[in-house]
Amino acid sequence: MTHATDTHNSLLGIAGESFALGFYEGAGFELLGSRVRTRSGELDLILEAPDGTVVFVEVKARRSRAFGAAEAVTQKKLTTMRRCAAEWLDGQEWKAVRFDVAEVIFRPEDVQIEIFEDVDNGAR
Repeated sequence: MTHATDTHNSLLGIAGESFALGFYEGAGFELLGSRVRTRSGELDLILEAPDGTVVFVEVKARRSRAFGAAEAVTQKKLTTMRRCAAEWLDGQEWKAVRFDVAEVIFRPEDVQIEIFEDVDNGAR
């Protein structure tokens, strides 16, 4: 059974991913995939940076910072992101890989985005 809050959260997530994608594209990134399903889970956004780095982005969309956004990306989530990325990359060659978290806050007066780059660096 689907609840109204499930649908609302899903729509908020889609809006957050769309906003984050626009931000990255504005910075010269190219979309390689969105909402990509692998055996281990789902990757919100896969982008290629202008320098050729493949960037896997976890998008956290919220209506306020009250419940945390970037902080919601736990060690367990990073492990899942790494697993999903490895499955997606299998058989492909890329010079570098990076994991980002995009925190998108939808407030009545504006939308704010904060990008946390390379969150996996040293997080093992």
